[in-house]
Amino acid sequence: MKKLSSLLFSATLLTSSSLVFATDAEQLEQGKMLFSSTAKPIACSVCHTLEDAGATGAIGPVLDELKPDADRIRKAMMDGMGAMPSFADSLEESEREAIIEYVVKVTQ
Repeated sequence: MKKLSSLLFSATLLTSSSLVFATDAEQLEQGKMLFSSTAKPIACSVCHTLEDAGATGAIGPVLDELKPDADRIRKAMMDGMGAMPSFADSLEESEREAIIEYVVKVTQ
């Protein structure tokens, strides 16, 4: 009985971690898509350079070099910065968070 309980517990952990990874992968893919083409009012890739996204924008900072943390990206997206507009009203929180997670992941 103890062996069966351990086996069931292990199976539950493996299933749970697989679901988390699927969700993370989906969120990263959504973040990349939003960064590259669909963020409004303007896609991030128009202004920013980010190798993973194939983005070569020349207005904003090169994110591969800047390596911004989540808080820095979140603040810039919410408040705008320099020529960058705010995305507080144009993107859902989940969309902003997907972009943030993606940029942090591919630049660290």
